[in-house]
Amino acid sequence: MPELPEVETTRRGIAPLIAGCQIAELILRVDKLRWPLDQSLCQSLPGQTVISVVRRAKYLLLSCNKGTLILHLGMSGSLRVIDAESTENKHDHVDLIFTNGSCLRFNDPRKFGALLWCAGDAADHPLLNKLGPEPLSAEFSGDLLWSASRNRKIAVKPFVMDQKQVVGVGNIYASEALFRAGIRPDVAAGKISRSRYQQLVAAIKEILAEAIEAGGTTISDFRQSDGKPGYFKQQLQVYGREGDACPHCSQPISCIRLGQRSTYYCQNCQR
Repeated sequence: MPELPEVETTRRGIAPLIAGCQIAELILRVDKLRWPLDQSLCQSLPGQTVISVVRRAKYLLLSCNKGTLILHLGMSGSLRVIDAESTENKHDHVDLIFTNGSCLRFNDPRKFGALLWCAGDAADHPLLNKLGPEPLSAEFSGDLLWSASRNRKIAVKPFVMDQKQVVGVGNIYASEALFRAGIRPDVAAGKISRSRYQQLVAAIKEILAEAIEAGGTTISDFRQSDGKPGYFKQQLQVYGREGDACPHCSQPISCIRLGQRSTYYCQNCQR
């Protein structure tokens, strides 16, 4: 599933190509993705201009004259900017065509993505209004996590994956950040000290920044907006490496289930 670095990589790929472009046509080839598609957008979007493309958590927000298109890549979705005359392929469900002849095409094999319209302030949309801070922002700090975790018995890994605490720290990057910070993923969130949360927040910021620089992580389906895979997979220290030698101590990497997710860690290096 595309996580924050993959969505940010996509945003950086498409934003320079569509910001400032006027919409000529919206083509919807299916009635429903994760939720039903608003067919009236085919009449209301043409003539509007994409003013900006920003990311909030794992959502892409295309700000237009009269509102905001909210896009989510779902489990296997991807966005590409191509020539509007390009023949559609299987699973090409949405085309946003611009007057300059380019097209933002949304491909989603599992049809678990989303295309929604918000006429008001996108920050007030039900999908966005309860989200926590962005992990790369100054607002996200060790003090913030420490305060929120007091008396919490939930394991620290699902705690930092809770979108109300901080957005965009998905399964891959939570495992990697906890390894870098030397914290076991199954320790109760409320038992971790303030200083260790400061180390964890620093690790989360570093891991996400490095993943964005590498173009995200391709485990199965993800491709960047230019069709290339994400290369952070080559830098993974523990995720998906059960039984392999720990890069620090050479002990085998372990895998447990936490919150119904496979969780990878080193029993020797993480305490």
